[in-house]
Amino acid sequence: MGRGPVGEPAIIKYVNNSLASVDDVSNTDGSMILIKTLTASDSSSLRFVHGSADVDFSTYPIYVFKFYNIHGSTDGEYTFGFQGSIDAGSNYNVAITSTMIQSYHGESGSGGALGYYTGGDQAQGTSVQLLNAGGTGGDNDQSCSGELWLFNPSSTTYVKHFMAVTNISQDNDNSNNCYTAGYFNTTSDIDAMSFEPGRVTVSTVFQTGTIKMYGIKDS
Repeated sequence: MGRGPVGEPAIIKYVNNSLASVDDVSNTDGSMILIKTLTASDSSSLRFVHGSADVDFSTYPIYVFKFYNIHGSTDGEYTFGFQGSIDAGSNYNVAITSTMIQSYHGESGSGGALGYYTGGDQAQGTSVQLLNAGGTGGDNDQSCSGELWLFNPSSTTYVKHFMAVTNISQDNDNSNNCYTAGYFNTTSDIDAMSFEPGRVTVSTVFQTGTIKMYGIKDS
């Protein structure tokens, strides 16, 4: 950025004729592109499949999934997670190596801790990869929100790294914040992603919630 006559940042000038006509001053290069929005309605899973309904896993080097207020049907009996596919959604069982850290604190002011969560990691596992620790609350006002980043899923040379951050209102009225990272241990291209309840003990569906898939342009 240029400098003004007294060392201050130079004034940025917009081509619009007036401030009233400025459309957007953030992300002006349009680097994050919305690809698809899925909304839960008593859904057993929400799936993004390459080539289906304009879903694309091959154009961008980075994909971001943002999820909002994922609300399950059973209090404390489900978590939120994902798995990938290398055969256009016929199977969701790619080998994953991952790690998870969680922190939590109760509504009453009780508890409060930060630590490694062994229940959220995998070592060449093919299960649903959890994105939160503990059970998500099923009360009407409880849900899970966050985002997942997936890097270069169409590569046929490297493994496919991912990282995520989530926050849930837990069934025991804790705020539970998790950081999850790892990789799909495959050089095949990831061409579908399934978001679903993970490691449940009863039948659970996503009653409500939204997941948006974005592609990020190369620099």
